[in-house]
Amino acid sequence: WGAALVQRIKEASHAQYVVTLGLVPLTMLLFGQYSLVSPIANAIAIPLVSLVITPLALVGSVLPTVLAQFVLQVPHLLLVWLADLLQVLSAMPWAVWQTPLPNGWVFALALGGTLLVLAPRGWPVRWLGLFGWLPLLLNAPVAPAEGSMRVTAFDVGQGMAVLVETPGHRLLYDTGPYYSAESDGATRVILPYLRARGIDHLDRVVISHNDNDHSGGAVSLFKNMAVDSVYSSLAEDSPILRVAPLATRCEAGQSWNWDGIGFTMLHPTPASYESDKWRPNARSCVLKVQIGRQSVLLAGDIEAVQEDELLNGRMAERLPSTVLLAPHHGSGTSSTEPFLRAVRPELAVFQVGYRNRFNHPRPDVYERYGRLGIRRLRTDESGALTMTLGDQLQVEQYRKQHARYWYGR
Repeated sequence: WGAALVQRIKEASHAQYVVTLGLVPLTMLLFGQYSLVSPIANAIAIPLVSLVITPLALVGSVLPTVLAQFVLQVPHLLLVWLADLLQVLSAMPWAVWQTPLPNGWVFALALGGTLLVLAPRGWPVRWLGLFGWLPLLLNAPVAPAEGSMRVTAFDVGQGMAVLVETPGHRLLYDTGPYYSAESDGATRVILPYLRARGIDHLDRVVISHNDNDHSGGAVSLFKNMAVDSVYSSLAEDSPILRVAPLATRCEAGQSWNWDGIGFTMLHPTPASYESDKWRPNARSCVLKVQIGRQSVLLAGDIEAVQEDELLNGRMAERLPSTVLLAPHHGSGTSSTEPFLRAVRPELAVFQVGYRNRFNHPRPDVYERYGRLGIRRLRTDESGALTMTLGDQLQVEQYRKQHARYWYGR
């Protein structure tokens, strides 16, 4: 009996080994992560559920009520114990192996290597299959090259969310809108993108202001992503700041440098926090990011009054930028002509939702950009926009790079 039991355990262990190893390439291709504790969890859960919990549950279902309530207590307690154990395993720091989604050739090499390793005994040089895994094991997040930065304007619907990447740091400007109790800009767009890239850490998050379409995904982001610090114009009693790490108030004049790339806060002024006459839009954190002669101006939801303050304030000389994130999504209360002439952008990005109820961007405002010779791109038409700045400006439009018939024309 003992020898038979040992043999069964060996067979079950080998089956688990084959399944575990065989599914790794496909799981990494589909999800960009693999549960390292799954073999342990399966080794405990499968026999416990199959041999104990399920039979006792079936027996309890046909017994009289008086007896069933005692018999069913056992599988219930075992399930509770199993759930607690699985939670402990999933909370382990090494529980999940996460990498960027592999491209085609990395997946093909890993799959071929796996098939070779799992070939029948006697197959020649099975150990060479391990080398097929090397590209997958060494797959790491790709950062911009030295002397350049990458800016990604996400397609989050009617809202803002922009990722700025330098060779060694990452900053997220705004977190998209809140859709429902189950989803928001972070859970539906930002976090899946970061995980697919293998990014598990952000150096800084800037929340321009309190409006839902800019801060709606903040709480989800902080709960699911490691963030070093937060800059915002939120009120001190904001629920977001209760879960935000190392929060600092945005103020004009703040600056820092990452990898030779300068970050400067142009708005709001400290005095604006003392007044109660302004809506949250007026206190939007306006951030300029500059690398050499190329720069991006992230303007939040500032409106005509704040644009005029910038034109006539001490930060006016910093306004000229290569790329402008259109203020307030191109609303009728922003993007005044004097402001656009002062910024003189080559490209304006409009983060707007398809057929949004605000009619953003306003047709006359959108035309104003065109009349001034500014190239215009909209996330509702182009999808996510990825801009690389350095020696020159390069722009990738997701829907052109990954065309699908349902995008329409």
